[in-house]
Amino acid sequence: MAEPEPHYADIDINTLEPIPRNPVHVVVDNIRSAFNVGSIFRTCDAGAVAHIHLCGMAAHPPHKKLEKTALGAFEYVPWTYYERTKDCMAALKEQDIPIVGIEVADDAQDMHAFDWPKPVAIVFGNEVNGIHERNLKRCDHVVKIPMHGYKNSINVATAFGIVLYDILGKWNTR
Repeated sequence: MAEPEPHYADIDINTLEPIPRNPVHVVVDNIRSAFNVGSIFRTCDAGAVAHIHLCGMAAHPPHKKLEKTALGAFEYVPWTYYERTKDCMAALKEQDIPIVGIEVADDAQDMHAFDWPKPVAIVFGNEVNGIHERNLKRCDHVVKIPMHGYKNSINVATAFGIVLYDILGKWNTR
């Protein structure tokens, strides 16, 4: 039996009023799982982020698994695909947008103590290897989510939601 076409709200996106966007740019650095990327898209919509930048092997529309978890959010969130993450990061630097890598690293600052610049680009890396070392070096800052258990990392889509709402909370965004 064929899988039914996904159903999104009966909304013509061309008739929606533009919403104010928070000046957060999300860089997805080679995240392999289309389900994680779809979840990130939905959270980007919930947080009204400015733009999502999909890089390298990251799933991008059109993609069946991405559509399944994004539930149409890629229709609402501005996005761009780059073959190389370094090109994305160079474009952000040209716009004077500070780039913050979210990574478990010895020199990373604790997220709760970090003063998030506005605007900001936040980089999330591959589920297994994190942000590639050469891209991590292109970041202006490196920030980590404090871990209190035995494992030192969490799911990338979950991490994204935690960081996004830390930023929005510190900016006092309503």
